[in-house]
Amino acid sequence: MPAMPIRQLPEGLVNRIAAGEVVERPASVVKELIENALDAAATRIDVLTDGGGRRLIEVTDDGAGMTAADLALAVERHATSKLPDDDLLAIRSLGFRGEALPSIGAVARLAMTTRHGSEPHAWNIRVDGGTKFALKPAALACGTQVEVRDLFYATPARLKFLRSDRSESEAIREIVRRLAMSRPDVAFTLAGEERAPVTWPARLPGAAGRLARLADILGPEFRANAVEVNGGNEKLAIEGFAALPTHSRANSLGQYLFVNGRPVRDKLLIGAVRAAYADYLPRDRHPIVALFVTVDPREVDVNVHPAKAEVRFRDSGLVRSFLVRTMQEALAREGRRTATTGGAATIAALRPAGLSARAGWDWRTSPARPGGAFAPTRGAAALAEPAQSAFEVGAPSADLREEEPTADWTTHPLGTARAQVHETYIVAQTPDGLVIIDQHAAHERIVYERLKAALERTGVARQILLIPEIVELDESSVERLLARGDELARYGLAIEPFGPGAVAVRETPALLGEINAQALVRDLAQHMQEWDEALPLERRLMHVAATMACHGSVRAGRRLKPEEMNALLREMETTPNSGQCNHGRPTYIELKLGDIERLFGRR
Repeated sequence: MPAMPIRQLPEGLVNRIAAGEVVERPASVVKELIENALDAAATRIDVLTDGGGRRLIEVTDDGAGMTAADLALAVERHATSKLPDDDLLAIRSLGFRGEALPSIGAVARLAMTTRHGSEPHAWNIRVDGGTKFALKPAALACGTQVEVRDLFYATPARLKFLRSDRSESEAIREIVRRLAMSRPDVAFTLAGEERAPVTWPARLPGAAGRLARLADILGPEFRANAVEVNGGNEKLAIEGFAALPTHSRANSLGQYLFVNGRPVRDKLLIGAVRAAYADYLPRDRHPIVALFVTVDPREVDVNVHPAKAEVRFRDSGLVRSFLVRTMQEALAREGRRTATTGGAATIAALRPAGLSARAGWDWRTSPARPGGAFAPTRGAAALAEPAQSAFEVGAPSADLREEEPTADWTTHPLGTARAQVHETYIVAQTPDGLVIIDQHAAHERIVYERLKAALERTGVARQILLIPEIVELDESSVERLLARGDELARYGLAIEPFGPGAVAVRETPALLGEINAQALVRDLAQHMQEWDEALPLERRLMHVAATMACHGSVRAGRRLKPEEMNALLREMETTPNSGQCNHGRPTYIELKLGDIERLFGRR
């Protein structure tokens, strides 16, 4: 192919190429327009869409508005009011490139109506596919209204890459949700798409107002299970809320991260969140968080992406370590809490079928009640011996009814053990309800925390086996285990090669007592197969500790004595993070007396 001469592209084509970098889809337009409204000090923003944003996007705000001269410049390339001293290292606004409005006007029909407080009336300007029209007087209260119609009509090829109206509408909703989280002091309304308008009222400043806005968007369950995260100084600070580990999701879509008020999807921050929850969640569960990082504008570059979706920190290591430490402190502070959803789900399961959570239940209207509440004949017949056999479900595994409660049982958060059922669950009575404990999950967390504490203090004590345990494995598993021999030795597990397809276990952690060394080594080999070579040593050690804790804890199916049950409860109350096991499952479920009374129609 012969060499082509270099030529300068026409202005219209340049504008459309630039528009493609900023305006990827209708949600991008909504994001840019809302950011402009927030920068204009708006206290209320209304968003209206149609056809997934293809046919119409309308954003109205009550911000400062623009004068006629500013409006004429607003649709010109690289014209902005947000860089007063031309310092790109000190960005203190959301929009600063001066590309959004001209880029939108290059690919759609753009109409803007605005009024500044100093103007006697509003002004309107139109831009159709890059063609600008003259300013005209208009009617509008103070603020700005931006109307975008027929998006991408000037670049039909882009329309082919848009998804369905429903998908584009959901993307717009997600953008509005994220921006509404960042500014709880601003009221938002989202309407259109043949659905009822959604309104998030303005909230008071501070943590309480932020949590109220997050509850509006993420639901009351997040509010009930949220842990406040707060720390830092004027140069680097973090605030927001993180859900308890037992209130998690199967994907990472519940992670909302902000830097200086800007919603971002930053790999560094996502990795820090994952590291903070590493002691609580398995690899297939993801936390729900809304975190707001405030950093000196000179320490972060927000200009690395045309759509401002990514940022780059000057000292990324400092930001990551600070974020991990602050979140871990917050989670440890509330580590003995477990998700309220467990108790709520239990109550819902016990509630008679077809009864809504809000409706009251009256035993007199239950289809399961006797034919007459005061019919002694039918009542006596119902209690005849053949009928009574239906209630013979067997005795509990352990029954503590004859045990006298200790004098101070009401002072213990987890109460006093009353029974063990199915040799797996402990039922304890508390001052205002009852608690059901999973004995294996609870003891697993206790052993795990003991291992970590022992490693930090003096190292894990070992016990020498009189006869080494030989574990046969495939050669690749043996190689993986021997390669991690030093890491296993730090936790008291000493292994050495025993032929091409086996290892000999010579020492085990004394803390675990008598364990099945065969099963432990096989589990460790299986877990190591999933490890990434880039996984930090600390995380690998925690994986080893978690696996050992699982094998060294009280197993389901073991009958416990009354004193053992109460000892487990007391130890849970003093163990960090005892609200969940190492795999993110709750260790106990609490049922309040009021909820139980409502089930029986007492309230």
